Amino acid sequence: MENVIEYKSVDLNRGPVAVLRDVNLSAGEGELVYLIGKVGSGKTTLLKSLYGEVPVASGQATVLGYDLTRLNHKQAAMLRRQVGILFQDFRLLPDRSVADNLDIVLRATGWKDKLERETRIEEVLKRVGMFGKSYKMPHQLSGGEQQRVVMARAELNSPRLMLADEPTGNLDPDTAALIMQRLKEIAEGGATVLIATHNLALASQFDARTFHFADKSVTID
Repeated sequence: MENVIEYKSVDLNRGPVAVLRDVNLSAGEGELVYLIGKVGSGKTTLLKSLYGEVPVASGQATVLGYDLTRLNHKQAAMLRRQVGILFQDFRLLPDRSVADNLDIVLRATGWKDKLERETRIEEVLKRVGMFGKSYKMPHQLSGGEQQRVVMARAELNSPRLMLADEPTGNLDPDTAALIMQRLKEIAEGGATVLIATHNLALASQFDARTFHFADKSVTID
């Protein structure tokens, strides 16, 4: 079985600045992988490259069967529909309810039946302990509750690849534990999960391969 992610001798730049050099990274279905490094070490750049937001400067890079070195706009859109993302910032629309924030994603990815969308929204909110709060506005939620909504949003389309960028930063312990447990369960369900963090204690919660970021390079633990 082919790896979901396969990077060989990959270089990544942000504008004229070299961020990472000679990255060799692979991950299979159902695998949980940690990306460990200080802030600014290139973890977020790598995550963004996996769905085509940051282009691959050189090397070989394949994600979910897509060659990232030859990715066109249509292919990028198809790839991103199979990727769930937990951003560092929540990116919830402040003038829309929780339900509307999630419904926008479903409509944009081809869900046409309103009842099916409503059912799916309640399903994912229940998984993260936010059942019955779909009517609330983002400003009515705590930071932990907003991250739970972001987790639910990332799960809407049952992604084959889940990317989490510092998913528990500034969260209360209960919410942090819930987010980590959900990521583990998603991996156990067959999806590939990458968690970028600078928190070594966080990475010790579940046994997984670890990639360390330092000096514009990546090493495997």
